[in-house]
Amino acid sequence: MIFVTGATGLVGSHLLLQLATGEKPIRAMKRPSSDLGLVEKVFKLAGKEQLLAQIEWVEADLLDIFSLEDALKGVDEVYHCGAMVSFHPALRKQMQRVNVEGTANLVNACLDTGVKKFCHVSSVAAIGRSGEDQIIDEQSLWKSSKRNSAYAISKYGAEKEVWRGIAEGLNAVIVNPSIIFGVGNWNSGSSEMIKLTWKGLRFYTSGINSFVDVRDVAKSMIQLMDGNYFGERFIITSESLPYRQVFTWIATFLGKKPPSIPVTPLMGEIAWRLVAVKGLITGRRPALTRETTRTAAKRYYYSSEKLKKRLSFTFIPVEQSLADTCKVFLDEMG
Repeated sequence: MIFVTGATGLVGSHLLLQLATGEKPIRAMKRPSSDLGLVEKVFKLAGKEQLLAQIEWVEADLLDIFSLEDALKGVDEVYHCGAMVSFHPALRKQMQRVNVEGTANLVNACLDTGVKKFCHVSSVAAIGRSGEDQIIDEQSLWKSSKRNSAYAISKYGAEKEVWRGIAEGLNAVIVNPSIIFGVGNWNSGSSEMIKLTWKGLRFYTSGINSFVDVRDVAKSMIQLMDGNYFGERFIITSESLPYRQVFTWIATFLGKKPPSIPVTPLMGEIAWRLVAVKGLITGRRPALTRETTRTAAKRYYYSSEKLKKRLSFTFIPVEQSLADTCKVFLDEMG
């Protein structure tokens, strides 16, 4: 049996769809407050709603090891997609606990229950961002730096727990996706970039980053598990592109004007402070923070050559990924 954490999120929902076409039974973790809407949407768009019935849902919590041990009974393979993603200072401690302690709990439960295979979804952020204009691959070493976000630090800590599990006998593989595009919750994560552009995004930053389609993330995870590529990590990314190009594609597919005003470093520093003040007044957590603003002005290049060679993997071009995602967004907007 396969067990999936974070099953209601972007990666988890698309992973469930691809796993459901196989023959192995699937058990997916959710919390009492979890919304299954995204999972249902992903299956419906693929015309495979009937496969939802074969997924067994269980309520568990990464911070409750007893619930994890119960959920893992009879499980052979685990895909750990569950994590907290936030760039807001107020949530740093909670994110650290969920991502690091939660992963440690799951690794320990897998070791105790005899799980045979484990795939951990990390992030390229966990590799570190100590320098710009360098090609970053799996051999790059983490360096303590002010450029590392609280999220990056938490994912790095989570990875260390998986490496510990590997040292203790867990057959595990780590994947490090770049920024992920795909049909998701339009109000959070990378999917929010679609909605922001739809509303009329006028500004662009000078930064460069790497991007990948969620379908490729799920596909590569399954292939790595089936191929028993354990004790290793793999960066999963399609292309490194300027943010301006990405937002221009999004705007074009949505029938909107592309952003045309460059954001200078000074403008960025002023903007996130103003948004932070607005957030304090309204009580809403702003989409723009100090960490996201500064990261968007940097130039980072990540390489998936290792994955391409090992699996003979071909990625969906980012332009095509955005075209597909924007089409779904427009259909939902009516």
